[in-house]
Amino acid sequence: MMKNVFKTIPTIPPKSLNKKKAKKKTEEYISIIRERQHILYAQSKYSLLIIFQGTDASGKDGATKTVFSSVNPQGVSVTCFKRPSALELSYDFLWRTHREVPPRGMIKVFNRSQYEDVLSPVIDGVIDTKEMKRRFDHINNFERVLEEGGTKILKFYLHISEDEQKARFEERLVNPLKFWKFSPSDAETAKKWPEYKKQYQRIFDECDDIPWNIIPSDKNWYKEYLIAKKVAETLLALDLKFPNLIPQPKK
Repeated sequence: MMKNVFKTIPTIPPKSLNKKKAKKKTEEYISIIRERQHILYAQSKYSLLIIFQGTDASGKDGATKTVFSSVNPQGVSVTCFKRPSALELSYDFLWRTHREVPPRGMIKVFNRSQYEDVLSPVIDGVIDTKEMKRRFDHINNFERVLEEGGTKILKFYLHISEDEQKARFEERLVNPLKFWKFSPSDAETAKKWPEYKKQYQRIFDECDDIPWNIIPSDKNWYKEYLIAKKVAETLLALDLKFPNLIPQPKK
């Protein structure tokens, strides 16, 4: 259980960390991810689920693009969870998530995830406290089932400051390459930031059976360094090996 994440964990890198050295280490970790992903795909025994949560403009897209820049496209895919469709709302809240989990041998990145269903619905009063707690229990059980079935889960919360989020929103209004990222609804959501922090803290407290990695994300290079390091270490810890040659039947 992590208490007071938003008060105790900074959004910037430590002054003692050298940016140039950290970026070099990131490149090394990305090379490890490429090599281990190749074996993961060939062995087809385990899978890896990466969950990115964070406010708008926290850098989920950028983290995905950088950390998985060198892997074989056949072995990785990304699913973005937006506002549920009418079809998705006609099923239980985990239906749309469960059908997107990775099969053995694959890496799947969730840009937002099942945790969206215990964020806005709570803040907007769509579900009450009783339903929220029920969903927490179901999410914990869901993640436990996946891990017991061979899917390793890494959960990352991209932690940025309000000032940095504001600066990134303003850049989207003036940088032609980022116009497409601008949405008026982002600013409206940002007004509810205190409520989102409170709800995220509940999530960290109640859904930490598989622990959260809180990633200071005001600086992209530091965010990418931390995420790549964790993914590389996780893949190195798995018992990955190329499968043996399948014996051919005698003629």
